[in-house]
Amino acid sequence: MADTVLYEVSDGLATITLNRPEAMNALNIATKAALRDAAEAAAADGAVRAILLTAAGDRAFCVGQDLKEHIGLLHSDRQTGSGQTMSTVKEHYNPIVRALAGAPKPVVAAVNGVAAGAGFGFALAADHRIVADTASFTTSFAGVALTADSGVSWTLPRVVGPSRATDLLLFPRSITAQEAYELGIANRVVPAAELRAEAERTARALAQGPTLAYAALKESVAYGLTHSLTETLEKEDELQTRAGQSEDHAIAVQAFVNKEKPTYLGR
Repeated sequence: MADTVLYEVSDGLATITLNRPEAMNALNIATKAALRDAAEAAAADGAVRAILLTAAGDRAFCVGQDLKEHIGLLHSDRQTGSGQTMSTVKEHYNPIVRALAGAPKPVVAAVNGVAAGAGFGFALAADHRIVADTASFTTSFAGVALTADSGVSWTLPRVVGPSRATDLLLFPRSITAQEAYELGIANRVVPAAELRAEAERTARALAQGPTLAYAALKESVAYGLTHSLTETLEKEDELQTRAGQSEDHAIAVQAFVNKEKPTYLGR
């Protein structure tokens, strides 16, 4: 894995860190490939019970596509007629978002600075976003004559509503941390100096929780957004039956009866 993305697993928590602070964590090819591999590894690893996505430095979470590299690739495309530059959406962005949003475990994003374009998309793919009070968000796509990618056309309307999402996409602007909280983009806003500690505390707490129940909750909410009430009730029945047969449910019930704090096994 490239050193532009750091990957560490400790006590059930996988921490994925974008590590190009000198480039505001912009996404060159090596970084995109490494982030994809890390996200897929964390999602598939049964020993990982929660994922923390964060970034190095204090200026940016991720400003999206590395435009310096992008310009060179566009020039090469014109020379060769290959048209390969935009294949990055299929090869990198789509797998990253699928891995994060579809992971059968909670994903926390610690947004430490600017989140723009695909960086915004990756933050939206997380289940819980803790945001530094100095951070900001922008869609940015229309500003470089592109349409939405990295799942933003799916996630953003579900967070802020379709009318607001269209407005933010048509007229890219900087959304402050406070406005992001008011729009529902940020779940919590904390002082920048406290961000990493608070995000780790939250992610580690989730890593010690009932993992199968968390996975079922994610699946249930995603299903309900695109299905009828009748279909969703049937899905809830299916998922609740599965959760009720888990070891964690038995542990939780016994702990409740004993007036103890449960120690979950994640199964």
